[in-house]
Amino acid sequence: VSPPQALIETAARTHTPLFTSPLPAPRVIEVLARYLAKALAETTERHGVLMDVLGLGVLITGESGVGKSELGLELISRGHGLVADDVVELSRIAVNTLEGRCPPMLKDFLEVRGLGLLNIRTIFGETAVRRKMKLRLVAHLERQAVGRDPTERLPLAALSEDILGVTVGKVIIPVAAGRNLAVLVEAAVRNQILKLRGIDSMAEFVARQSRELQNADDDDDL
Repeated sequence: VSPPQALIETAARTHTPLFTSPLPAPRVIEVLARYLAKALAETTERHGVLMDVLGLGVLITGESGVGKSELGLELISRGHGLVADDVVELSRIAVNTLEGRCPPMLKDFLEVRGLGLLNIRTIFGETAVRRKMKLRLVAHLERQAVGRDPTERLPLAALSEDILGVTVGKVIIPVAAGRNLAVLVEAAVRNQILKLRGIDSMAEFVARQSRELQNADDDDDL
């Protein structure tokens, strides 16, 4: 719709930007809403490595030197994708959606102790990097220190982390010699995918245990 002359004159007099588009109004509104949602989204930065593992955005966190980048490199060698290393920009683009990106300065680079900066796109090809991913899981690497309480072996309650008001699933992976962390992260991602589909392995096990205990009590009563 062409703007009325009165609107053009008022915009010029008040120095108000005015633009038109040949596209239909619903299409323009859709594009603008998507753009503004991202442009005005609440953002934060997290230290870690953001990966695309089996189509799920996974943020690998942990203290300095615990092996986050090395784990990221191993996951890349197994066919997964790198989004960001060291600094991860997170934006809340919807009520329950966080999107992770890499700062332009660090794009495509992964720092590995002893090797320095590696250009993942150059070494592994275009398919080894991702421009952005929706964050679905936080994998926290924890080095077991002497005198510290060990990580709970069978956590009954699901772990989570609040980021910008969005609850993100979380797993804590103890770091020890001989553990294949890449396989553990892949297993955690597969388990998280099942949870997103409504299948909870831990809840299923607890329910099975409860049934067995109930059956045992019924047998004792008989």
